[in-house]
Amino acid sequence: MKILAISDDPCKALWDYCSKERLAGIDLILSCGDLPIAYLEHLSNFTTAPILYVHGNHDGCYLNNEPGGCICVDDDIYVYKGLRIMGLGGCIRYNNQDTYQYTERAMRRRISRLRFKAWRAGGVDLLLTHSPARGLNDGEDKAHRGFACFNKILDRYRPQYFVHGHVHLSYDSKLPRVCTRGGTTVINATERYIFELPDPEPAPSKICCPFLSRFVH
Repeated sequence: MKILAISDDPCKALWDYCSKERLAGIDLILSCGDLPIAYLEHLSNFTTAPILYVHGNHDGCYLNNEPGGCICVDDDIYVYKGLRIMGLGGCIRYNNQDTYQYTERAMRRRISRLRFKAWRAGGVDLLLTHSPARGLNDGEDKAHRGFACFNKILDRYRPQYFVHGHVHLSYDSKLPRVCTRGGTTVINATERYIFELPDPEPAPSKICCPFLSRFVH
């Protein structure tokens, strides 16, 4: 499966010069947020690959006008060809605007509401977020601090991939595009990044519900 991950900055090659040839072979597009609605809709004209997205903290325009031809996976476990994707958009709350900002406690509640879907799916293969995890390529300023509870998701579900945006690579030359945490490959999707993974096979449920209820608190 060939996946195009995008976030934060529209790619000029895809925005101004997109074509079916440029997106040929892409099986799935993952948007980590903070991208114009028109950009996602533009990409949908040149591919039959599903475009899945979560909200970024600058996506207030999405509140009354979600991008057409795309699928919101925020607060959901979405399964595509056996790939189990957990979507959690937004960033840490840093001001009083109501634009997909959450406290750590609020994000934990969102994760808690997904525990049954994760159990029913048999786990999580890919965590799709806007924000990074706390201490994992995040920033020290209030607006770009990651969520500590994302680290608990990585520890418990051990997804193969964690794809996020929010912290632009231009912020710090030392920020990696790709790194690892345990057995998870962590990808900063700023602008665009293409990666491939074998088509996963459906897995039986591996997580026990009583444990899950303790995991999220």
